[in-house]
Amino acid sequence: MDKKMFVGVDGCRAGWFAVALTETDSFGVFQFPKISDLYSFFCDSNTPVRILVDIPIGLVDSKSNFKRRFCDIEARSLLRPYRQSSVFPTPCREAIYAKNYESACDINEEVTGKRLTKQTWGIVPKIREMNDFLIATDSAKEKIIEAHPEICFWALAGKPMEYSKKESEGFSERKKLLQEICTSTDEIVQNALSKYRRKDVARDDILDALVASVTAKLSFQRGLKSIPKIPEKDSQGLPMQIVYPTFRRCLE
Repeated sequence: MDKKMFVGVDGCRAGWFAVALTETDSFGVFQFPKISDLYSFFCDSNTPVRILVDIPIGLVDSKSNFKRRFCDIEARSLLRPYRQSSVFPTPCREAIYAKNYESACDINEEVTGKRLTKQTWGIVPKIREMNDFLIATDSAKEKIIEAHPEICFWALAGKPMEYSKKESEGFSERKKLLQEICTSTDEIVQNALSKYRRKDVARDDILDALVASVTAKLSFQRGLKSIPKIPEKDSQGLPMQIVYPTFRRCLE
């Protein structure tokens, strides 16, 4: 990999899957068991790195003056009428340390007034891992930024994706959009499909990480926009925001 890396990260069954792009459009695909391993690999050098990750970072807790993340509310609104359900309600910080689903629901209801969905409970270990890592690692707070693949696709296409990413039509829809922007899309997808087993890295994990890395690359050219425009910070000083690219541009 050459200088300046733009890394998109998605949680996968085996840990964390990443696509890294460079200024010259070379790329790498990676899988790490822990977010700390990923951070050490990309950031233990003088190479400038921006990492966009599809996982909630700033969290509401019992110390907050509000019960829900405004970025989640706005993101769901922008993704109507097709993809709003892709933005899961983010659990409060206390709930991510619960021992089981029912306990997490009870805690979350007490703090936010809402119980958790099973889908949200399924990503709680990743949210907890990221939360613990960022609180313990000051240097990572400026380098790891929350994104959401469907918001990135929405920004690049000018509208929400029509089909679910789990469907063949949805995979093709997103891949076609990425092909228009990143000339290495086909090679990246094929490389990842051949390198990793589907039980470890799913097909849609690849496109989710790739659109995040494309967004990271675009951000060094024209910056990022944020939902909301002025993010709140949680009790640990972590921003509650979802970032997205400001415009479409070929990355040749």
